Amino acid sequence: MKKKVSFIVNPISGDKDKSKVLSAIGRHLDTDLYNAEVLMTEEGGHAERLARQSTADIVVAVGGDGTVNEVARGLIGTDKVMGIIPCGSGDGLALHLGLSRDIASAVKVINKGAVAKIDVAQINGRYFLCTAGFGLDAKVSQDFAKSSRRGLARYIHYAWNEWKNNPVEHFTVTAGGETWSGDAIFVTVANANQWGNQARIAPMASLTDGMLDVVVVRPFRTIVIPSLVRRLMTGYAHTSSYVLNFRGPSIHISRQKPGAVHFDGDPSEGGTEFDLSVIPQALNVLVPSSMIKKI
Repeated sequence: MKKKVSFIVNPISGDKDKSKVLSAIGRHLDTDLYNAEVLMTEEGGHAERLARQSTADIVVAVGGDGTVNEVARGLIGTDKVMGIIPCGSGDGLALHLGLSRDIASAVKVINKGAVAKIDVAQINGRYFLCTAGFGLDAKVSQDFAKSSRRGLARYIHYAWNEWKNNPVEHFTVTAGGETWSGDAIFVTVANANQWGNQARIAPMASLTDGMLDVVVVRPFRTIVIPSLVRRLMTGYAHTSSYVLNFRGPSIHISRQKPGAVHFDGDPSEGGTEFDLSVIPQALNVLVPSSMIKKI
């Protein structure tokens, strides 16, 4: 008996033509295994509602990390399985899972049907899968969300503009029985290992260990940026003398004044106190079979 697969498509995510994406899905999906339907999102939050209401065996997020987050929120704690066709600006969760941005390759993962159970994180009761952040990266997420242009180059443009504003804040982090207080450029709490585009801010993070990784980046001079970027993109961010790392199943973070915060790149204004925790193995996700024991 064929399974039902529902593709929930964000038409404005990333810069890929979604008509071409859907055409590629149609060419490569194994129709001997699946009956498929395509649902287009119309507004923020729509993907979550569609996923929650879906009667499909597999619900596939076609978009970026924001779309993946919404679809996941509709599936967490259920027996349904989430698939991902990465079409965003960063695609952090997909890249951690070993999924390709090549549409044909991503569809073949759906055809093979290898399922992993991954952890889901919460911040003040709100779910995230990849990272939550405070400080510079949250401010950049705010700027990026307001832009009509997408892509890595645009993200770097906003990061540079925020950097010139001297974005230092005072934080207190409690994790794993340790407490640290001090100034930081940003604080990132990671469930997955990266922000996206293989920028591995928490290269040691695992989606299956029941733990969250906290990365604190302390103030540094502009001349240090090339070295830090090189470490970030090669999986050695944690070795920098400007980076502090903490781990724990639950985290508390406080800061002196309200400001920007992001959840999987989705920005909002937040307060001064944040409780973060992890829900082990709360979401079923399709992954390449070679990645089952590596995520």
